[in-house]
Amino acid sequence: MDRRQFIGTSFSALACGTMSHAQASGFGNWVASFRGRARAAGISDRTFQAAFADARYLPDSIERDRNQAEFVRPLADYMSTAVSDARVSNGRQLARQYARLLERIEATYDVEPHIVTAVWGMESNYGQRRGSTPLISTLATLAYDGRRGQFFEDQLIAALRILQNGDVAPQNMTGSWAGAMGHTQFIPTSYEAYAVDFTGDGRRDIWADDPSDALASTAAYFRRFGWRKGQPWGVEVRLPNGFDYGQTGRTVTRSPAAWGQIGVSGVDGQVVPNYGEATLITPTGAGGPAFLVFRNYDVISRYNNAQAYIMGVGHLGDRIRGMGPLQTAFPANERRLRRAERRELQERLTNAGFSTQGVDGRIGPNTRAAIRAYQRSVGLPPDGHPSLSLLQRLR
Repeated sequence: MDRRQFIGTSFSALACGTMSHAQASGFGNWVASFRGRARAAGISDRTFQAAFADARYLPDSIERDRNQAEFVRPLADYMSTAVSDARVSNGRQLARQYARLLERIEATYDVEPHIVTAVWGMESNYGQRRGSTPLISTLATLAYDGRRGQFFEDQLIAALRILQNGDVAPQNMTGSWAGAMGHTQFIPTSYEAYAVDFTGDGRRDIWADDPSDALASTAAYFRRFGWRKGQPWGVEVRLPNGFDYGQTGRTVTRSPAAWGQIGVSGVDGQVVPNYGEATLITPTGAGGPAFLVFRNYDVISRYNNAQAYIMGVGHLGDRIRGMGPLQTAFPANERRLRRAERRELQERLTNAGFSTQGVDGRIGPNTRAAIRAYQRSVGLPPDGHPSLSLLQRLR
């Protein structure tokens, strides 16, 4: 592409007052230099020309990238949205509507319909929010001007390879401002590695209204990372009085039977079935629900490692397949501490005589041990949880 042509396209945005002369010129120069790197990566001039014909700098992508807030929403609020009555009802209806497709996907990849449907619900509200941002534009913008330039350049090259392969036309390659695409929001490199052509039409089309390729691609992704059919992500449990919360966390692993021997039972009062080795988590400490989580918890984490997301997908899937709500509610106002608050918590614990062995805003074993020691000293359940209420008590 003639660089002057591209810069001219960029200045159409400038005329609308959305970018500066420096941004337009800098973006045009970056695209001109990127073209050589794309060519070296195997991208043809024809593909590049078609992809960048209408590409433009997107200030909104930069604004959103630079102003991502820490996730501090109360888990109770998050879960009430992730697993709302409407989302559960819609998920059940769509699971019935697409039952034959989902059964074929399960037969191929050994991933159950309810979990595939749950990811669909979490990622795009069952295809209603697939994203309409031009993907080449946003990836090029973030590669040029973002915090993680090399990451987004890698995604951009992958997106160009997808176009070159003919899976989608440039004008139809849309997604989120951060470059996630389709019904189940694959980033381009994940798409390249795991997307499948389940319809057999020669294209891995995760953007179409027909969700077949997208849902099958999600199942293929889960199988690749070790999904175990028949194993739950987790099971809500009850803890005995006086439970040692030092046994919680991902470093302590036991069979359900061994957990049962120390008083951990399902909410029905029975020992949890033997689904495999499990760890015990208490996401909001002693005041909220507790779960034994299994290998499939970790598989969901490969999609998104945020604990709230993993639990959202898992519990939404449970509800879609007919299970009821959690028996123990999450505390209404309990939220994750911001980094500055975590540092303050460490400082206040240390000043109170419960050293966290450093102040870095990271809640590791030393900080949890200090929290437990403080909690014991004031008669609180020693769950080691860095809660807002604990911080407020220390203030």
